[in-house]
Amino acid sequence: MSNHSLFAPDALPNPALSAADQQLGEGAWVLREYASAHVDPILEALGQIRRHSPFRHMITPGGYTMSVGLTCCGLVGWTADRKGYRYADIDPETGQPWPPMPDVFLALAQAAARRCGYDGFEPDSCLINRYVPGARLSLHQDKDETDFSAPIVSVSLGMPALFQFGGHKRSDRPEKIPLFHGDVVVWGGPDRLRYHGVLPLKDNPHPLLGSNRINLTFRKTR
Repeated sequence: MSNHSLFAPDALPNPALSAADQQLGEGAWVLREYASAHVDPILEALGQIRRHSPFRHMITPGGYTMSVGLTCCGLVGWTADRKGYRYADIDPETGQPWPPMPDVFLALAQAAARRCGYDGFEPDSCLINRYVPGARLSLHQDKDETDFSAPIVSVSLGMPALFQFGGHKRSDRPEKIPLFHGDVVVWGGPDRLRYHGVLPLKDNPHPLLGSNRINLTFRKTR
């Protein structure tokens, strides 16, 4: 059985949005524990990605070292350095193409998007962030892509985090949403360019991943 069939519409226990899901905006939802049943194949695939393209702490254009560790998979990967933020076909750390996106990653991202009304989502990149206690991600917009019609799909694994979901201006006061192991956040349409981030993580070890949080963020870049 292919990984794609794991997430076929008739295989999902709740193909439509359920009472457990939380709507954040007109085009944004939290799907609680949506990825929980498929954590083992996700982590197995992640192990292979890490061996090919290890986590690293990138430098921002302003010269700051990011507190989260990053790697990527897919046709392109997101990178940052003193020259700016961009997508690249080649991993600058290894000089090789990024690892291909595993079937289980793609199937999960497409099923989550479809559940929120975004049919036909075809992500070509998955940014993988690793958080340890104290790591954070400041408020930002995902705007390095050329196609804003596709949603963002974000999967949380490991330690809980406080996700900030703001407005279309940096000054807009963000809502703080607790995210737990297996939760998936999907935002697109009128919410696609809303500011978002993650507050500094507290050390609340997870039984499976210890003092780590892994976040998979799926995007259609072009």
